[in-house]
Amino acid sequence: MAVIKLDLDRATSAVDRRILGGFTEHLGRCIYGGVFDEGSPLADAAGFRTDVVEAVRRLKPPLMRWPGGNFVSGYHFADGIGPADARPRRKDLAWHAEESNRFGTDEFMRFCELIGAEPYLCVNMGTGTMDEAAAWVEYCNGTGDTYWANQRRANGRAEPYGVRLWGLGNEMYGAWQIGALSAEDYVKAARQFAKVMTWTDPAIELVSCGETGWSDWDRVVIEGLAEFVRYHSLHIYTGSEDYWTNVLQPHQVEHALRVTGALIDQVRYNQRISHPIHVAYDEWNVWFREREGADGLEERYSLTDALAVATFLHAFVRHAKLVKIANLAQLVNVIAPIVTSPDGLFLQSIYHPLRLFADHLGELALDVFVEADEHQLSQSAVPDPWPYRVADAGPFPVLDAVATYTPDSSSGGGRLMLSVINRDPVSDVSAEIRIANSLRRQDATVEELNSDAIDATNSFAAPDRVSVSAGTIEKFGDGASYTFPAHSLTVLTMPCGPE
Repeated sequence: MAVIKLDLDRATSAVDRRILGGFTEHLGRCIYGGVFDEGSPLADAAGFRTDVVEAVRRLKPPLMRWPGGNFVSGYHFADGIGPADARPRRKDLAWHAEESNRFGTDEFMRFCELIGAEPYLCVNMGTGTMDEAAAWVEYCNGTGDTYWANQRRANGRAEPYGVRLWGLGNEMYGAWQIGALSAEDYVKAARQFAKVMTWTDPAIELVSCGETGWSDWDRVVIEGLAEFVRYHSLHIYTGSEDYWTNVLQPHQVEHALRVTGALIDQVRYNQRISHPIHVAYDEWNVWFREREGADGLEERYSLTDALAVATFLHAFVRHAKLVKIANLAQLVNVIAPIVTSPDGLFLQSIYHPLRLFADHLGELALDVFVEADEHQLSQSAVPDPWPYRVADAGPFPVLDAVATYTPDSSSGGGRLMLSVINRDPVSDVSAEIRIANSLRRQDATVEELNSDAIDATNSFAAPDRVSVSAGTIEKFGDGASYTFPAHSLTVLTMPCGPE
């Protein structure tokens, strides 16, 4: 039998709920026909799809990144403000499309208000200028009698939006990016952008443009921008037709975080940087089928992909001390958990781990120990050779687990969440749960994400083939055992407190 051990007094870090953030880019049907669908009978008077808004609200995203992504390196915010009918229609060179600009800054801010998310803007460091970046900060946050603040007021918003988070460009290291730069040239430009943006509003927090976390680009950028930024961004997309590669590749996040954290510590020490610098994993997802964009990057996700997404979330919780922001890319239609049609929507498999964490993620990450050797895998499921590795990471136990705890000072107890992925594609795995300081057995809620096959997908015809079932376990606590079904994500939640 496997063993999962945790101690309510062994918290590793506070958990920032912004790891459950989202991302919307002007790409395919993410914005137009997804978030925003003027003239649709499912849209409100302003053009927002009410069914999409409701589905996003259930994910409780605390943060939403916009407008890109590659799109931002050719985007000029002034094209997207003022009367919609008077806005210029532009060619989008990033995705070889046309941009109507009917969804702009004020529309994005309204969308954030509808879903209860904080806005996170990324500035154009491709074709954009530092003057333009400072003007955008002024438009969003200005309180004085200045041109761009008055433009915002003229466009119907008297009070400033108070946008706190600003990204200094997107993937500026990539040849695919408009205005791509060397790391050294990016640092030179970003330092000037950072100065004028923070001079415009000293309260904002800046995010430097990172790559993998272990590249020379990351080293140069962290060294060059540490005095200006509060976050360093990383991007990762994983995925494979091979089951084991697919479910284990997200552990590359943990390698990236170990290296990035060391780089940040070194630079802060050497440069005597007093303010903290955290990681913003502001693009992440499973993405490998629609890489060329022929179908608008509308990936269809399987149960295996959902287990991979859950592994990403586990990684963010395990490294909660360093990762304070993460943004799933993207929100609707484009490599997304929500898929729309003119008549409605369905929820992809990857929606469900996001919703489970949105509902149950606690305040403190706990140190979890898992003992589950390879012999608990069915022989037909054991990779050859075992132990299975991805890049330089591994070996991996068949069960992957994280736990969070939310103390309740009024009761002397709190609430525990234990999230467990059984990666065996064939066999159930039983585990003894050892919870130190749980005090007494309590009824627990159990929610299980699963399906009849690892390659099962949802669709308009079968929207619930991959879904979550819920139940209750009576008097669950220290020493109890639970059998985790094959190819499943199980989230157990329970109160922990005195008699």
